[in-house]
Formats: sequence, structure tokens, C-alpha cells
Amino acid sequence: MPTEIDCRDILSVPEFEERARLLMPPMAYEFVASGAADEHTLRWNREAFDRIRLRPRVLRDVSTVDTRVALLGRELAFPILLAPTAYHRVLHPEGELATARGAAEAGATWIVSMGTTTALGDLARAATSPWWFQLYFQSDPEFTRDVVQQAEAAGCEALCLTVDSPIIGARNRQARAGFRLPSDVTTPHLYDIGHRKQAIMDPRRVAATWKDVEWLRALTRLPVVLKGILDAEDAELAIQAGAAGIIVSNHGARNLDTTPATIDALPDVAARVDGRVPVLVDGGIRRGTDVLKAMALGARAVLIGRPYCYGLSVAGSDGVRRVVEILRAELEAAMMLSGVAAIGAIDRAVLWDRVPVTRSREGEPS
Repeated sequence: MPTEIDCRDILSVPEFEERARLLMPPMAYEFVASGAADEHTLRWNREAFDRIRLRPRVLRDVSTVDTRVALLGRELAFPILLAPTAYHRVLHPEGELATARGAAEAGATWIVSMGTTTALGDLARAATSPWWFQLYFQSDPEFTRDVVQQAEAAGCEALCLTVDSPIIGARNRQARAGFRLPSDVTTPHLYDIGHRKQAIMDPRRVAATWKDVEWLRALTRLPVVLKGILDAEDAELAIQAGAAGIIVSNHGARNLDTTPATIDALPDVAARVDGRVPVLVDGGIRRGTDVLKAMALGARAVLIGRPYCYGLSVAGSDGVRRVVEILRAELEAAMMLSGVAAIGAIDRAVLWDRVPVTRSREGEPS
């Protein structure tokens, strides 16, 4: 494991990644950094943000900037959440406990992965900021039911159901690095790894359907957010199934290569949803300007994954906190320089090139 450093002199998320690349064991770095197959989508996730240009406006009153956003009944201080990422004890000796402290210090909502290497009860005691819990449907439905009940009892505020992974993609770099869980690292809430021999090498997962989403909705009192939506029609089906929110995601480009960048998929999904439920987006976000662009294209908030994993690996809880602080400060600066003083005022007018929305035959956004 890398020796933690003082991260106060790290000024950007890309710099955190470079520090992590030098400090992390190769197996751990490749687990975090790699994508699927030829990694076209991994590149596109980043390049798509770079292609979007901002339109600065001047002499507007931006003496104060309001980054608050309402999400699932709670007011967040800023629209940046920590995405579900697994196996934090592979990244840092304190694992998810350090992540929980860093998220709390930053005031960020964290989505705990079902692949957590720390039990929910222990995490709940360390988490003082809001947290959600990610689910994959497991081969034993009763195990899934029990995990949901544990999450509810521990204070979870929402369930984030990942729906894009009936099978794991061709993660060649990760496999070439020989990624595996150390013998002393367990996943107490992931049945299909924790209870099946060699399951971590088995790419198959439960092939869930919309009926399973309805089953989960009937099981829990918590709002259910579906993560892994790229198609506008799937977004409509998600709402019909009772989803309280949608996360536009291509799984960090780790499953199906040559899918579009998430920021390119976002406008059509947001148009189809039309404000009925909040739409979030992840994938490729490395700067506060990226957050601004996502909000302009219809996102209520964004999720970051790799950035805080790099922060965790480099500097534990301090690294997680610092990553969020950097992005939050960059977002505030980007808003001021674009002449926008509040999150609610962000729209496509901040974009230099007006991104078109696909229109249906009736002329309505689709």
C-alpha cells in the first residue's frame, strides 16, 4: 500500500490520478483505472466533456454563488455525489471507513457499493453524512432481501440499483494485472462473490428484468434509483417501474465498449424524463467545468468514482475530502465565470454550442 502523503498541495483531480499511478500497487491501479476491451468508451467519456465549450457572460452579479440542490427530499450543499465503487480495502488499509470519514468531512453524499469490504453496521457508525446503498440482484433473493433490510436499519436514505451488468465486460487490463481480492479481504454483503467459490472470476451475474425492479420497490420503503440507463426508452420504462431517480451511466466504461459517452447520452434521457424524476450522470468527470456542463444538459447532480478512489489511495480520508473540495471549488469558479449565481439558473445558455435534443415525429423531445 502507498504511504499517505499531505495532499494539500494537490491542485486538481488529474494530479491525484498521477500521484496514485506512481504510488498504488499495479494490480490496484489497473482495477481502478482500466475500462472494457479497447477502451474506446473510456476515452470518449473524457473526450466528450472536452469537446463541449462554455459561454462566459460578464458583469452579472455573482458576488455569492448558491450550489445547493434538492435531491430525493434532502437539500445537498452541492451537486456532487460519490459513486459506488467496490473493494476499498484493496485501495487503502482502512477501506470504506476512510471513505466514510472523507465523505463526511467534505459534506458529500456517498453511495456505498454492495462490494464493500466493510460491514454496513461499521460503516453506519463512521458515516455522518447522507449515504445510499448500491444493489446488484443476487442469485439468492433472500440474501438480497436481508441486505436491503440491513441497509434500511443502518440509516441508508436510498437504494441505487445497478441495472447494466448481467455480465461483466471484457476487462483485459484488469485481468492482465491479475486482479484478485487478498485472502483477508471479504465482501460481507455480496453473496455471489462472498459465498460462491471463484465467483470473482465468473463474469456472469443475475439477468434481472423490470419485474425484479417492481419486486424491489414492493420490498423497501426507500426510494430506488436505477443506475446504468443510457437509452431514453429505458428511462421511460424505469419511471413506469417506480424508479425515484435515474443515473445515466455506462458503468465507468467497464462493461460494453463502444457505447456512447454518458454526457452524450444525457440530453435525450433528460428530455424524455422531463423533470418527472431527478436525472444524475457519471463517467469522465474530472473538473468543476464538467459538473457545470452536466447540469446544463439536464443533470440534477453528478457522481464521481475514479477521482475519489485515487484520493483514497493517495491520502485516505484526507484524499477523499480533498478531491471533493477541489471539484466543488472549481464548480463555483466555473459558475461565476459563466455569469451564473445559482444551480437553478444553469441551463443550455452556458454552452457555446447549443446541444440539440432529438425530436420525435410529433415534434416533442424524445
